[in-house]
Amino acid sequence: MRPPLKRVDFRPGDKVEVCSKEEGFLGSYYEATVLSRHETGRYVVRYKTLLRDDAVSEPLTKTLFPRDIRPSPPKVYTRGEFSLYQAVDAFDNDGWWSGEITGRIGPHHYYVYFRTTNEEIAYPSSKIRVHHEWVNGDWILSQREPPQPQLQQQNQDQEEQLGQQFN
Repeated sequence: MRPPLKRVDFRPGDKVEVCSKEEGFLGSYYEATVLSRHETGRYVVRYKTLLRDDAVSEPLTKTLFPRDIRPSPPKVYTRGEFSLYQAVDAFDNDGWWSGEITGRIGPHHYYVYFRTTNEEIAYPSSKIRVHHEWVNGDWILSQREPPQPQLQQQNQDQEEQLGQQFN
């Protein structure tokens, strides 16, 4: 028998992340603040980095179901260092994208591979965080993924080509 799901009630001012359901952004998370909760149980949030589509440069505000919102993940102090194949999130295009470390360039830059797009992109360590999963109302630290040999060779080739870019 499966344990019951924990209910999380957010309050105005709570920092949360919103899961994108839009094509091309699926699985990415965007920082937001809870503004209010409707009697229907839906939440009104204001995004931190996403702006309204109209000409006004104001933060985007949306009404969302609780299933589309999670608390901000716990911060894990890493000193900017990550392990090969460690599950991480990289901040890009105004949101957090789940990937894994596939290489290192110099002391503070890493390659992150994204399975959803089959891309490998270099990021400074300041734009990377340890990946957590929100499971049944609890944060679970993701485990290491098994190595992918084809990425190791690709990474070595890219490192030789791009190694000087961050130095």
